Amino acid sequence: MAPASGSSVGPSLARRERAALCDLALEVGAEAPTLCDGWSVRDLVVHLLIRERKPWAAGGILVPALQRMTDRTATGLARRPLPVLVEQLRTPPLPLRVGPVDALANTVEFFVHHEDIRRAQPAWVSRPLTSADEDTLWKSLAMVGRGLVRPAGVPVVISSGSRRAVLRGGDAPVVVSGQVGELALFLFGRAQVTGLTFDGPADKVTALKDADLGF
Repeated sequence: MAPASGSSVGPSLARRERAALCDLALEVGAEAPTLCDGWSVRDLVVHLLIRERKPWAAGGILVPALQRMTDRTATGLARRPLPVLVEQLRTPPLPLRVGPVDALANTVEFFVHHEDIRRAQPAWVSRPLTSADEDTLWKSLAMVGRGLVRPAGVPVVISSGSRRAVLRGGDAPVVVSGQVGELALFLFGRAQVTGLTFDGPADKVTALKDADLGF
């Protein structure tokens, strides 16, 4: 039976970004740079594996007191060849194979980290997303965005075409407009973004741009 008109088929955006990240990691190599300060491609792949497969060791990502445990686990994984690490990363653990869980946990994560590799390479260019993929990314971004802009301490609204979401309420907000993918990268603290506009009081715009955004 043919799928109904407008129905979605094939891998989700989260799974496609995972696959593309893995392919690109092998293409550019273990020591290639990323947008994550001080991290090579190998470091980024190790980070993603710890996040998914060794969550008990991931506490040091957010809690300084646990950093030593996280570092030990990362050092152990980093001794393995990159192809071995990437092969592990290609298939998520069983709980994350459930579509809604995978979408919630991994859509923005793998999109941003895929771009972390892409945009750290010479002559990168922005890539277009389909309207359906933008919708998927927007839903995830609207949910996590409130936490991402908290360090700025100013009201923030994001806008992309007809889409609009209030990430932090208040008078005279900063309205950040542009493509959904560029908004995602900006809110995760990446400077390598294109085509965004910032409207609002100058002091609030400056506070947002200068803030340490992201988790």
